[in-house]
Amino acid sequence: MIILITNDDGIHAEGIQILGETLLQGDDIDLYIAAPDRERSATGHAITMHRPLRAEEMKFLHNSRLKGWSINGTPADCVKLAVEYLMPRKPDLVISGINRGANLGTDVLYSGTVSAAIEATILGVPAFAVSLTVYENPDFRFAANFLLRLIKMLAGQDLPEKTLLNINVPGVARREIAGVAVTHLGLRQYRNAFQKRIDPRGRNYFWMAGEIDESGDEEKGSDVYAVKRGYISITPVHFDLTNYRLIEELQKINWEI
Repeated sequence: MIILITNDDGIHAEGIQILGETLLQGDDIDLYIAAPDRERSATGHAITMHRPLRAEEMKFLHNSRLKGWSINGTPADCVKLAVEYLMPRKPDLVISGINRGANLGTDVLYSGTVSAAIEATILGVPAFAVSLTVYENPDFRFAANFLLRLIKMLAGQDLPEKTLLNINVPGVARREIAGVAVTHLGLRQYRNAFQKRIDPRGRNYFWMAGEIDESGDEEKGSDVYAVKRGYISITPVHFDLTNYRLIEELQKINWEI
Protein backbone atom coordinates (compact mmCIF):
# COMPACT_ATOMS: atom_id res chain seq x y z
CA MET A 1 0.00 0.00 0.00
CA ILE A 2 1.40 3.37 -1.02
CA ILE A 3 0.54 6.22 1.36
CA LEU A 4 1.33 9.91 0.92
CA ILE A 5 1.31 12.06 4.05
CA THR A 6 1.20 15.84 4.13
CA ASN A 7 0.14 18.64 6.48
CA ASP A 8 -0.14 22.40 6.89
CA ASP A 9 2.15 22.69 9.93
CA GLY A 10 5.26 22.11 7.83
CA ILE A 11 7.46 19.12 7.10
CA HIS A 12 9.43 19.50 10.33
CA ALA A 13 6.32 19.50 12.54
CA GLU A 14 6.14 16.87 15.26
CA GLY A 15 2.73 15.61 14.17
CA ILE A 16 3.78 14.53 10.69
CA GLN A 17 7.06 13.08 11.92
CA ILE A 18 5.35 10.86 14.50
CA LEU A 19 2.68 9.90 11.98
CA GLY A 20 5.36 8.78 9.52
CA GLU A 21 7.24 6.74 12.10
CA THR A 22 4.03 5.05 13.26
CA LEU A 23 2.72 4.18 9.80
CA LEU A 24 5.99 2.47 8.94
CA GLN A 25 5.16 -0.07 11.64
CA GLY A 26 2.31 -1.30 9.45
CA ASP A 27 2.63 -4.23 7.08
CA ASP A 28 3.47 -3.58 3.42
CA ILE A 29 3.26 0.22 3.66
CA ASP A 30 5.38 2.25 1.26
CA LEU A 31 5.37 5.76 2.67
CA TYR A 32 6.08 9.16 1.09
CA ILE A 33 5.98 12.66 2.58
CA ALA A 34 5.27 15.84 0.64
CA ALA A 35 4.72 18.80 2.93
CA PRO A 36 5.24 22.57 3.03
CA ASP A 37 8.70 23.83 3.91
CA ARG A 38 7.15 25.96 6.67
CA GLU A 39 3.83 26.41 8.44
CA ARG A 40 0.92 27.05 6.09
CA SER A 41 -2.00 26.92 8.50
CA ALA A 42 -5.37 28.42 7.48
CA THR A 43 -4.38 28.73 3.82
CA GLY A 44 -7.54 26.95 2.72
CA HIS A 45 -7.37 25.47 -0.77
CA ALA A 46 -4.97 28.03 -2.18
CA ILE A 47 -2.65 26.91 -4.97
CA THR A 48 0.48 28.61 -6.31
CA MET A 49 0.20 30.04 -9.82
CA HIS A 50 2.44 33.12 -10.05
CA ARG A 51 5.79 31.83 -8.85
CA PRO A 52 7.71 28.58 -9.33
CA LEU A 53 7.33 25.65 -6.98
CA ARG A 54 10.47 23.97 -5.69
CA ALA A 55 10.55 20.45 -4.28
CA GLU A 56 13.63 19.64 -2.22
CA GLU A 57 14.20 15.94 -1.64
CA MET A 58 14.45 15.22 2.07
CA LYS A 59 16.56 12.68 3.94
CA PHE A 60 15.23 11.54 7.29
CA LEU A 61 18.23 10.43 9.30
CA HIS A 62 16.15 8.78 12.02
CA ASN A 63 14.41 6.50 9.50
CA SER A 64 15.84 5.67 6.10
CA ARG A 65 12.51 4.17 4.98
CA LEU A 66 10.94 7.61 4.90
CA LYS A 67 11.04 9.30 1.50
CA GLY A 68 9.78 12.75 0.74
CA TRP A 69 9.98 16.33 -0.40
CA SER A 70 9.87 19.76 1.23
CA ILE A 71 7.86 22.07 -1.04
CA ASN A 72 7.68 25.86 -0.99
CA GLY A 73 3.94 25.86 -1.57
CA THR A 74 0.59 25.30 0.06
CA PRO A 75 -0.76 21.98 1.35
CA ALA A 76 -2.88 21.62 -1.80
CA ASP A 77 0.24 22.29 -3.92
CA CYS A 78 2.09 19.54 -2.09
CA VAL A 79 -0.55 16.90 -2.79
CA LYS A 80 -1.05 17.96 -6.40
CA LEU A 81 2.67 18.03 -7.21
CA ALA A 82 3.40 14.75 -5.42
CA VAL A 83 0.52 12.81 -6.97
CA GLU A 84 0.85 14.20 -10.48
CA TYR A 85 4.64 14.32 -10.81
CA LEU A 86 6.91 13.37 -7.92
CA MET A 87 5.65 9.95 -6.87
CA PRO A 88 6.38 6.81 -8.91
CA ARG A 89 2.66 6.05 -9.07
CA LYS A 90 -0.60 7.33 -7.63
CA PRO A 91 -0.91 6.60 -3.90
CA ASP A 92 -3.60 4.37 -2.47
CA LEU A 93 -4.27 6.82 0.35
CA VAL A 94 -3.40 10.39 1.35
CA ILE A 95 -3.30 11.35 5.02
CA SER A 96 -3.09 15.03 5.94
CA GLY A 97 -1.90 15.65 9.50
CA ILE A 98 -1.54 15.14 12.30
CA ASN A 99 -2.57 18.76 12.73
CA ARG A 100 -1.88 20.62 15.95
CA GLY A 101 -5.31 21.92 16.93
CA ALA A 102 -8.85 21.00 15.95
CA ASN A 103 -10.42 21.23 12.52
CA LEU A 104 -14.09 21.08 13.42
CA GLY A 105 -17.26 22.37 11.81
CA THR A 106 -16.80 25.46 9.68
CA ASP A 107 -13.04 25.39 10.38
CA VAL A 108 -12.75 23.00 7.43
CA LEU A 109 -13.38 25.91 5.05
CA TYR A 110 -10.16 27.61 6.18
CA SER A 111 -8.06 24.58 7.01
CA GLY A 112 -4.96 23.76 4.98
CA THR A 113 -5.04 20.30 6.54
CA VAL A 114 -8.51 19.54 5.23
CA SER A 115 -7.83 21.24 1.88
CA ALA A 116 -4.86 18.95 1.26
CA ALA A 117 -7.18 15.97 1.76
CA ILE A 118 -9.78 17.54 -0.53
CA GLU A 119 -7.12 17.96 -3.24
CA ALA A 120 -6.41 14.24 -2.96
CA THR A 121 -10.08 13.38 -3.50
CA ILE A 122 -10.19 15.70 -6.52
CA LEU A 123 -7.32 13.64 -7.93
CA GLY A 124 -9.21 10.43 -7.25
CA VAL A 125 -7.30 9.30 -4.15
CA PRO A 126 -9.03 8.38 -0.85
CA ALA A 127 -7.98 10.72 1.94
CA PHE A 128 -8.05 11.38 5.67
CA ALA A 129 -7.57 14.75 7.36
CA VAL A 130 -6.45 14.23 10.95
CA SER A 131 -6.23 16.71 13.82
CA LEU A 132 -5.37 16.54 17.51
CA THR A 133 -7.62 19.00 19.30
CA VAL A 134 -5.02 20.64 21.58
CA TYR A 135 -2.22 23.15 21.10
CA GLU A 136 -0.41 22.89 24.42
CA ASN A 137 1.83 19.86 25.00
CA PRO A 138 0.28 17.69 22.29
CA ASP A 139 0.90 13.94 22.37
CA PHE A 140 0.44 12.73 18.82
CA ARG A 141 1.21 9.05 19.41
CA PHE A 142 -2.26 7.86 20.34
CA ALA A 143 -3.75 9.61 17.30
CA ALA A 144 -1.07 8.10 15.06
CA ASN A 145 -1.68 4.59 16.40
CA PHE A 146 -5.42 5.03 15.98
CA LEU A 147 -4.84 5.91 12.33
CA LEU A 148 -2.77 2.78 11.81
CA ARG A 149 -5.64 0.70 13.24
CA LEU A 150 -8.19 2.65 11.18
CA ILE A 151 -6.35 1.84 7.95
CA LYS A 152 -6.60 -1.85 8.82
CA MET A 153 -10.28 -1.55 9.80
CA LEU A 154 -11.19 0.13 6.52
CA ALA A 155 -9.11 -2.20 4.34
CA GLY A 156 -11.24 -3.41 1.46
CA GLN A 157 -13.90 -0.74 1.95
CA ASP A 158 -14.18 1.93 -0.71
CA LEU A 159 -15.03 5.48 0.29
CA PRO A 160 -17.54 7.22 -1.99
CA GLU A 161 -15.86 9.25 -4.70
CA LYS A 162 -14.87 12.83 -3.85
CA THR A 163 -15.26 12.14 -0.12
CA LEU A 164 -12.68 12.37 2.66
CA LEU A 165 -12.81 11.48 6.33
CA ASN A 166 -12.19 14.43 8.64
CA ILE A 167 -10.91 12.98 11.92
CA ASN A 168 -10.53 14.91 15.17
CA VAL A 169 -8.91 13.20 18.15
CA PRO A 170 -9.46 14.75 21.60
CA GLY A 171 -6.21 15.78 23.22
CA VAL A 172 -6.75 13.72 26.37
CA ALA A 173 -5.25 10.55 27.84
CA ARG A 174 -6.23 7.24 26.22
CA ARG A 175 -8.32 6.26 29.26
CA GLU A 176 -10.40 9.42 28.84
CA ILE A 177 -11.41 8.69 25.22
CA ALA A 178 -15.13 7.89 25.27
CA GLY A 179 -15.15 6.08 21.92
CA VAL A 180 -15.59 6.85 18.23
CA ALA A 181 -18.51 8.88 16.86
CA VAL A 182 -19.45 9.22 13.19
CA THR A 183 -20.60 12.82 12.93
CA HIS A 184 -21.65 15.71 10.72
CA LEU A 185 -19.98 19.11 10.57
CA GLY A 186 -21.01 21.42 13.35
CA LEU A 187 -20.71 25.18 13.74
CA ARG A 188 -17.65 26.90 15.17
CA GLN A 189 -18.02 30.59 15.91
CA TYR A 190 -15.41 33.01 17.21
CA ARG A 191 -15.60 36.24 19.16
CA ASN A 192 -13.11 39.09 19.33
CA ALA A 193 -11.70 37.93 16.01
CA PHE A 194 -9.51 41.03 15.50
CA GLN A 195 -7.25 42.96 17.81
CA LYS A 196 -6.52 46.57 16.90
CA ARG A 197 -2.94 47.64 17.53
CA ILE A 198 -0.73 50.64 16.76
CA ASP A 199 2.66 50.34 15.08
CA PRO A 200 5.72 52.47 16.05
CA ARG A 201 4.71 55.11 13.49
CA GLY A 202 1.28 55.55 15.04
CA ARG A 203 -0.65 53.72 12.32
CA ASN A 204 -3.40 51.22 13.07
CA TYR A 205 -3.07 47.59 12.14
CA PHE A 206 -5.12 44.51 12.96
CA TRP A 207 -4.08 41.09 14.21
CA MET A 208 -6.45 38.18 13.75
CA ALA A 209 -6.87 36.27 17.00
CA GLY A 210 -10.28 35.19 18.24
CA GLU A 211 -11.67 32.93 20.92
CA ILE A 212 -14.10 30.09 20.38
CA ASP A 213 -17.62 31.02 21.45
CA GLU A 214 -18.88 28.09 23.51
CA SER A 215 -21.95 29.84 24.88
CA GLY A 216 -24.39 27.98 22.63
CA ASP A 217 -25.39 24.34 22.80
CA GLU A 218 -23.78 22.32 20.02
CA GLU A 219 -26.07 20.26 17.85
CA LYS A 220 -26.17 16.63 18.92
CA GLY A 221 -24.47 14.42 16.35
CA SER A 222 -22.02 17.10 15.24
CA ASP A 223 -18.25 16.83 15.38
CA VAL A 224 -18.11 19.71 17.88
CA TYR A 225 -20.58 17.92 20.16
CA ALA A 226 -18.69 14.63 19.98
CA VAL A 227 -15.19 15.97 20.64
CA LYS A 228 -16.38 18.07 23.56
CA ARG A 229 -17.59 14.84 25.14
CA GLY A 230 -14.35 12.95 24.59
CA TYR A 231 -15.17 11.07 21.40
CA ILE A 232 -12.95 10.71 18.36
CA SER A 233 -15.00 12.35 15.63
CA ILE A 234 -15.05 10.95 12.09
CA THR A 235 -16.93 13.09 9.58
CA PRO A 236 -17.34 12.17 5.90
CA VAL A 237 -16.84 15.40 3.94
CA HIS A 238 -17.24 16.10 0.24
CA PHE A 239 -16.72 19.29 -1.69
CA ASP A 240 -20.04 19.47 -3.57
CA LEU A 241 -21.48 22.63 -1.98
CA THR A 242 -24.67 22.56 -4.04
CA ASN A 243 -27.92 23.08 -2.14
CA TYR A 244 -29.93 20.44 -4.00
CA ARG A 245 -33.17 21.20 -2.13
CA LEU A 246 -33.12 24.73 -3.51
CA ILE A 247 -32.57 23.71 -7.15
CA GLU A 248 -36.17 22.62 -7.66
CA GLU A 249 -37.53 25.86 -6.19
CA LEU A 250 -35.27 27.99 -8.37
CA GLN A 251 -36.30 26.03 -11.46
CA LYS A 252 -39.90 27.12 -10.89
CA ILE A 253 -39.01 30.79 -11.37
CA ASN A 254 -39.80 32.33 -14.75
CA TRP A 255 -36.38 33.87 -15.28
CA GLU A 256 -36.31 36.97 -17.46
CA ILE A 257 -33.22 38.00 -19.40
